[in-house]
Amino acid sequence: MNDKQSVPREEGIDHSVSLLREGYRYILNRRESFQADVFETRLLGQKAICLGGKEAAELFYNNEKFQRQGAAPNRVRETLFGEKGVQTLDGSHHKHRKEMFMSLMTPENLAKLTDLTQKEWAQALKNWKQKEQVVLYEEGKSILCSVACQWAGIRLSREELQERTDALSRLFESPASFGPEHWRGRMSRNKAEKWISNLIGKVREGTYMPERETALHTIAWHRDEDEELLVPEVAAVEVINILRPIVAVAIYVNFLALALHHYPHEKEKLQLNFKAYSPLFIEEVRRYYPFFPFAVARVKKDFTWNNYLFQQGTLTMLDLYGTNHDPKLWNNPSEFNPERFKNRDPSLYDLIPQGGGDYIMGHRCAGEFVTIDIMKVSLDYLVNLIDYDIPDQDLSYSMVAMPSIPKSKVILKNVKPNGL
Repeated sequence: MNDKQSVPREEGIDHSVSLLREGYRYILNRRESFQADVFETRLLGQKAICLGGKEAAELFYNNEKFQRQGAAPNRVRETLFGEKGVQTLDGSHHKHRKEMFMSLMTPENLAKLTDLTQKEWAQALKNWKQKEQVVLYEEGKSILCSVACQWAGIRLSREELQERTDALSRLFESPASFGPEHWRGRMSRNKAEKWISNLIGKVREGTYMPERETALHTIAWHRDEDEELLVPEVAAVEVINILRPIVAVAIYVNFLALALHHYPHEKEKLQLNFKAYSPLFIEEVRRYYPFFPFAVARVKKDFTWNNYLFQQGTLTMLDLYGTNHDPKLWNNPSEFNPERFKNRDPSLYDLIPQGGGDYIMGHRCAGEFVTIDIMKVSLDYLVNLIDYDIPDQDLSYSMVAMPSIPKSKVILKNVKPNGL
């Protein structure tokens, strides 16, 4: 008996509409109904394999079996990723480019990032004291755009800040959109790349002098395996791959505030012992709330896994959200419980909100360190350094919209320094 066809298969011509309708839970819903961690379906007019769970994540991040080239849909490359960036590379080319990004994640650079984030929060608080209310998501994006540009070595005037914030935000807010919103995202991508390409040219001409350890300097002078400088357009894509994810951490800042509001007993634990409890709280926010729904790749060459034949070129999707909520990995995954991390060090393949696997050899997000450091500073402000009220508002968040953001974007009122 040939059991290579025993993997569940979703019947129908195409299920792209179901993916859009079910969003973050599309893969998880079918894993639960099929009682399987792998199933076959059709998406975007082609056969697709969907995977979830720790073992599936280990498989998905095996570079001998999967490749990223040609995997991301055009609409994602046109907005979120850009063309020829690190996310689309494989093998030694990917490793060489990824080492460039990891070279920026030194203790000194991360300490500088923390300092910049603290200063921008402090400046924002001065402005918020004069306002009746603030919309945390929008303010968070502005804070983090300023942080990102300074950290990357880009001088940005306060007058220019909102324009750049809006443009970088559209890159991660528009990939799953259609119509005018998607086209605005593509226009923002073109505009951002032109802006950074011009800066790359000025750095190489010697008329713009960022500090040596910054992303702008490092990427401007990076040489790929062929010992050639990156063409300005690709260098711009990679600088934006520093800026855009930092601005996107505003999504997590919103969820920090939401979790503190919904689980006030957790805020009390943080106030009692912030240093020890904040890492647990941050990890649980990253696990519990939706961020990236899934990662995509293509089968590099034919192989068999769990009696299922993976054929070369097949689109494959790893369930990031579902793996973070897998009952085989997490006790009561629908419960918000930071204490679950008290005696548990997450592996490279179970807590995967920003991808899994090794940082250099694999496609795990190089900016995960940056995300956690920014979240820690932001959480300290929300717990210890400011007082605020959360008025009645719609704090629900969609499991369909990508990215998912609370409907009201978390409105704060009566914001003031703690103790005043």
